[in-house]
This record gives sequence, C-alpha cells and structure tokens, in this order.
Amino acid sequence: MLVTATLHYPGGSQVDKHSIGYSWGNNYISNLFGPTAINGSDNGARWWAVAGMIFLSAGFATFFVAFSERIPTKGASNIIKYVGASGMIFTFLIATPLHDAMITVASTMYLISIFYITVFILRSRLHAFKALCIICLAIFSATLYMYGTRSLTYLPVMQKITFATMILLVLALHYFTNAEDFQPKQAERQS
Repeated sequence: MLVTATLHYPGGSQVDKHSIGYSWGNNYISNLFGPTAINGSDNGARWWAVAGMIFLSAGFATFFVAFSERIPTKGASNIIKYVGASGMIFTFLIATPLHDAMITVASTMYLISIFYITVFILRSRLHAFKALCIICLAIFSATLYMYGTRSLTYLPVMQKITFATMILLVLALHYFTNAEDFQPKQAERQS
C-alpha cells in the first residue's frame, strides 16, 4: 500500500518543491502522510500511506509476538514480544503530527527488540542470519545518525534501504528459523 501511495503522490520534494510525483531519491515516506503535498496539491496518497503503515505496523507486531515464542529465555522473549509489539504502535504514530517524537520512540523500541534477536542469532548456527542482523542494525543506525544530524542529502534513499532491510530480515527470520535454532547447544546444556 505504501508503494501504491507513492503512485498517488502529487509532487514536491526536499530538492524541488514544484516537482511532479513521488521521487524515491528525494521524498521521504512521511511526505505521503500529510493532507497536502509539498507542492501544495491535495495529497491523494495520504489514505493509501496511512493504510500501509497500519498493515506494516500490524505485520511487524505480529512478527515480534510470534518470534518471541522461539526464544528459550523468558526475560528476553518478553522483551522481544512486548517491546517489539508495543513499539509498532509508536511506528504507526509516525504517520501523525507526532512524527518526530515517534521516530525516536519507535526506533529505540525496534532496535532493542532486534538487538535481543541478534544476540540469540549470534549464539545460533544461523551464519547467514548473523550477517543479515548485523547489516540491518548497521543500516538502521546509520540512517538514524543521518536523521539526527540532519544529513538530508542521502537520507530519503537510506530510509528506503532501511525499510527494505527491515522487511527482509523480518520475513527471513519468520520463514527460515524455528525454535530449535535457538535452543542451547548440547555442551551448554550439560554444564
């Protein structure tokens, strides 16, 4: 739905306020949420974007709840479940006028949850996932750094790369891991 929203965005970006349509290199996803586009036109993308954020947030929340059941340590499992899932409420609120504050809260909660998942991935034999988790954390952190320092030139592109890696990681973890992958190794169980 977010992609559909980009097709309905009238125009305007950080580079050219009078441009036509959505620029993947110069517009932010948040540009899709306003009632008016940057070029001053009524924003026909708004409701597609809001619906997209609802589905994205609900999908991620569902992932965190389901994935937490694969983690054998109750404390870590609860952090992944409750911090990850509740963080998605704040992720949806990015589509509101509370955007800037919600970026900080939602990003912190997402990073905490993914960090906990990464710890268990690093303890596993899932070598490709180790690299994927670290890459995802690095890209997400770099994007947050750019956002925090107002390094805006490449931020729209990094935002899309971040979304793509987040979605790739969540889908891969959901479909290609199971609870047995996170059980303590035999040597650890005997000690």
